[in-house]
Parts: sequence; structure tokens; C-alpha cells
Amino acid sequence: MADQKIKNPELPINKTSAMNDLDFITDILSTEKYMTASYCTALNEFSHDELYQEISVIFNESQDCQREIYNLMFKKGFYGIEAQDSNKLQQSYEQFQGYMNQFPTH
Repeated sequence: MADQKIKNPELPINKTSAMNDLDFITDILSTEKYMTASYCTALNEFSHDELYQEISVIFNESQDCQREIYNLMFKKGFYGIEAQDSNKLQQSYEQFQGYMNQFPTH
């Protein structure tokens, strides 16, 4: 099976020097990705439990927002994904199962 792109029809965007809807939503998604990564780093370094819990809630909200933005961009045709055949998926699964078997069990 040849790789197939799974994508919705792209929303028409005026290509000008001014920022358009695609530019704005891409900027918002980039900001959310940066914020999520930063919250993740902060959570790994907090020693104060209550602060950890508060930031954890904000992290999850930011992660959910990032996912909603991605879904909107996919719906508008700004993102696409590659379809893979089941043999390739099975091969990847087996490869990562092999990696997991190398980790110590507790």
C-alpha cells in the first residue's frame, strides 16, 4: 500500500504579507506547545506539593487546549497525517515491545 495522506480540504487563505488565519492559529499552537513543554519542565523540578498540584492543573488545561487547536487545524485542512499499512504498524509495535523488554521491572 502506498503512503496516503489523510487530510481535509484546506480552508482557502489569502497569501499576503499581512498575518492571516493560518498564521494566527499556527502562532497560537506554537505558543501552546512552548507553554506545555515549559510547564512539564517546571513540574519535574517542583519540590512544593501544593504548587505542583496547581501547575499540574494548568499544564493539563494547556495540553487540552493544544489538542483542540490541532484538531481545529486538522479539520480546516492545515494538518494531514500519513496512512500506514498494517504490516508497517505491526513492525513498529514489535520494535518498541522489544525496547520495553529491556527495561527493568519493579
